[in-house]
Amino acid sequence: MKVLTISGSLREEAFSTRLAEAAAGLAPEGVELSRYEGLEEIPGFNADLESAVPAAVEDLREKIEDADALLIITPEYNAGVPGQLKNAIDWASRPHGESALAGKPAAVLSSSPMPFGAIWANQQIRKAFTITGTPTVERELAIGKIDEKIDDENRLTDESARNDLIALLAELNELVAVIADQADEAVPA
Repeated sequence: MKVLTISGSLREEAFSTRLAEAAAGLAPEGVELSRYEGLEEIPGFNADLESAVPAAVEDLREKIEDADALLIITPEYNAGVPGQLKNAIDWASRPHGESALAGKPAAVLSSSPMPFGAIWANQQIRKAFTITGTPTVERELAIGKIDEKIDDENRLTDESARNDLIALLAELNELVAVIADQADEAVPA
């Protein structure tokens, strides 16, 4: 299974990006995580550009379509989703009903040095995914005090956070399998 991770932060040493690396090291056998690295190139969403979609947006959509699932990893800025990540979700959600996000299994992971772990950003993405038709795992994972739980090698040192991330990835793997089974059952023999 191929999982595309999207870090919601543009900062080079962002905890979200470091968590993407930690997740890659904790993925179940047979699950490969790759990180999307073009977030800063996505232009602001503009419906006037939908007839001539920018190349960076096409690249994002293709990478989402090529993946079996998504892992969105986000910080929280001013009690919400970082603008660039929300912008990418908006672009990927078009055209409505036929977008790269429609039917794509996803999991959302948020973190913050603050105790609540960016739960509001996590919930905003999950809410957006209900509109985009993106099935999302039930488990919510918001890691607070992330600065105390990840080491310089991008490994989670906190056992509880590590186990929660392993469980989130396992649930994503299960969701992909369930959706694949449903698709197989829907195809007439």
